Amino acid sequence: MNLLKQTIRLYQNAYTGLSPATWWLSLVLLINRSGAMVVPFLTVYLTAHLHFSIAQAGLVMACFGTGAIVGALLGGWLSDRIGFYQVQFWSLLFNGVLLILLGQMRTFPQICSCVFVLSSVGDAFRPANSIAIAAYSAPQNRTRSYSLNRLAVNLGWSVGPALGGFLASISYQWLFWVDGGTCIVAAVLMRIFLPPVPAPAKPEKAVATGQTDTVWKDSLYRWFLLFGMINAICLFQFSSMVPLYFKEVVHLQEWAIGLNMSLNGLLIVMVEMVMIHHLDGKLPNLVYVSRGAMMVCLAYVLLCVLPPVWGIAAVFMIVVTFGEMLCLPFMNSFWISRSQDHNRGQYAALYTISYSLATVVSPTSGAFVVQHLGFTSWWAITAGGCVLSALGFRWLQQKRARAEKMIAA
Repeated sequence: MNLLKQTIRLYQNAYTGLSPATWWLSLVLLINRSGAMVVPFLTVYLTAHLHFSIAQAGLVMACFGTGAIVGALLGGWLSDRIGFYQVQFWSLLFNGVLLILLGQMRTFPQICSCVFVLSSVGDAFRPANSIAIAAYSAPQNRTRSYSLNRLAVNLGWSVGPALGGFLASISYQWLFWVDGGTCIVAAVLMRIFLPPVPAPAKPEKAVATGQTDTVWKDSLYRWFLLFGMINAICLFQFSSMVPLYFKEVVHLQEWAIGLNMSLNGLLIVMVEMVMIHHLDGKLPNLVYVSRGAMMVCLAYVLLCVLPPVWGIAAVFMIVVTFGEMLCLPFMNSFWISRSQDHNRGQYAALYTISYSLATVVSPTSGAFVVQHLGFTSWWAITAGGCVLSALGFRWLQQKRARAEKMIAA
């Protein structure tokens, strides 16, 4: 009984103290992500339904990543001019329309073009959303606010792929209509529950106080983006090449692939907020990120050494999810700690762009290596990339610690 009470208290402490606006924003994301099912099944849809080659599917995903880079730049630029609220609303609304339109495309050029525009519009949401979370939260609970945001995303992720796998077994067209519809519903709910926020004030005040520093002067942050991008290239395999591996090598059906991918979101919902509440502040952020990268490495090593039976899918997803839970919340906390109010948009945009670049490199490199060398070779290369990023994060933490000691002296 005491253990149960302690567990309940631990969960209560993990969730208390967050602002109402943070909760409403997370609810909007939950609605939106509960319908997220097109991207997880896009490579399977392109190869199995439209009969594209693996290389063509990789190029489509590269268009998605390229559009994400454009969207990140667009979202950061517009957030400084019309406000993060408006960028989020219009991105959700237009993204819903474009998802429905994508389902009507059939040729390779049509799909590449539509995916590029779709990703550009959709990823404009990401830097605006990062700024919104920082704006709605207090500094002392910012990491937990980002974790709540991720919880909403991943709770939706636990529903979306599972439902998507079921719908795909009936008709792939349902994926596009449901995903697009939930984007539109999320935009409407955002307008209802989160009243419009005006555009940010002009930067004269920052200039007057001498705050003219930009993200480009932060060399440590630029190294962080590089190692973060390498880590993301490795991590993103679980939403591009890994489903294809489960389909073609492990011979799982679409519903089983979707159910397995939903395990990622379910674990994050159950564990991440409590884990972050317990770990936050005990060690430097980059130490946790480095350990997370090594756990992601272990997940891909398991794909190399374990036989391709159905149980490997669940084992892989559990290990890679714990690695993700150590990486992403503390990476968000790190970049926020490097930024200030007058340059947070710049930091958010570059952070988003680094992940967008990863979405370009991840599927294209994966598709190329898999087509020429096979899945096992690619998993070994991916594991090596995880080790490189883990060592890079460790080096950055040592460099940061030395700089702090010099300042203190």
